[in-house]
Amino acid sequence: MQEQDDPLAGFRAGVRDFIERNADSEIREAGRKMTSFFAPFEPVMRWHRILHRQGWAAPSWPVEHGGTGWSPAQQKAFEEECRAARLPRLLPQGLSMVGPAIMRFGSAAQKRRHLPGIVSGEDFWTQGYSEPGAGSDLASLSCRADRHDDHYRINGSKTWTTYAHHANRMFLLVRTDRGGKPQQGISFFLLDNLDLPGLEIRPIIGLDGLPEQCDVFFDDVRVPLDACLGDEHDGWTVAKYLLEHERGGSSSFAAHFEQELRRLRGLAEISGDGLGGRLADDPVFQHRFATLWAEVAVVDATEAGFAVMEKGSPESGPVSSMIKITAMETLQRITELAVEVAGTPSLALQLQALVVGSEVPPIGPEQALTVMPSYLNNRAATIFGGSSEIQRNIIAKMLLSR
Repeated sequence: MQEQDDPLAGFRAGVRDFIERNADSEIREAGRKMTSFFAPFEPVMRWHRILHRQGWAAPSWPVEHGGTGWSPAQQKAFEEECRAARLPRLLPQGLSMVGPAIMRFGSAAQKRRHLPGIVSGEDFWTQGYSEPGAGSDLASLSCRADRHDDHYRINGSKTWTTYAHHANRMFLLVRTDRGGKPQQGISFFLLDNLDLPGLEIRPIIGLDGLPEQCDVFFDDVRVPLDACLGDEHDGWTVAKYLLEHERGGSSSFAAHFEQELRRLRGLAEISGDGLGGRLADDPVFQHRFATLWAEVAVVDATEAGFAVMEKGSPESGPVSSMIKITAMETLQRITELAVEVAGTPSLALQLQALVVGSEVPPIGPEQALTVMPSYLNNRAATIFGGSSEIQRNIIAKMLLSR
């Protein structure tokens, strides 16, 4: 569509003007150096606070809680302009995951206490779901919370807890009853303080050399009774609702993938094919590139349908699983092709060059700097948030078995 025919052309121009005036060099560098779904912490949280001052931090939230009131088309256009400018994606744990769960299941007091800090960027939440023995089979979790008069005491551990070392808040699943089916007896807790006796956080160094994930240990950690979101022992209901947002609504995967493909095509245009020509002109590359572009179009169409769907409805769960499968498998194929296009320059371990503000020049083309770390990080994309196998089981159970 030509811009003059775009009904949102004026809206997009306003977004671009705001970005030009407010996104400084450090924020833009953080966007360029993303190697996973999680941007470098300090720059992205500063960008979050800048957007909040404009009223744009939570486009999909209801207006009464700090949302923009934008239509789904405007939200998508905003996301596309941010991706086109290669800005860091806002971290999803608060805005796209626990925030909607608090709106749906929280008491009035919990909403007053937690939602303002999420939308403003004052608080950062980390997700305590997976455990050493409970990943894809999350219902088998064993981290427990025992009730003692006016408080609970938590014992156990969580792993793959993203950016826990930066967080001042945590939402987590704990077992509060051991009877019945595995999904029963689980409660959903909100911790508004991580500086608690008995709570220890240990960063995990990933394959890309960065401490993105953490182990978290609980040794008789005392939390108040009102830390429970929703009914005690019914945290699985809250968790399923949150996972719909994580898998299908945390951001526009398609807008991100389109920009990654444009970057990939740009890299192919400066890469040789080994025969004196450009890799971008190679028929095999063109075929694989076109196939990926078609896959992204499928993700885009599915996301558009999910955006207007009532969350928590019988249809929304399977559709969020469908998005998770198609988006993450497409992402892996994009990163695989990127490694092949980048070739030898992508093999160098360049940890210092990836640090925002380091001013360390990359080895080879700048476009190749994040190729291998992104490939390595996204090997986990079909596992985290529920593996592709689990998502297919959900679809089979909720749709095909009717």
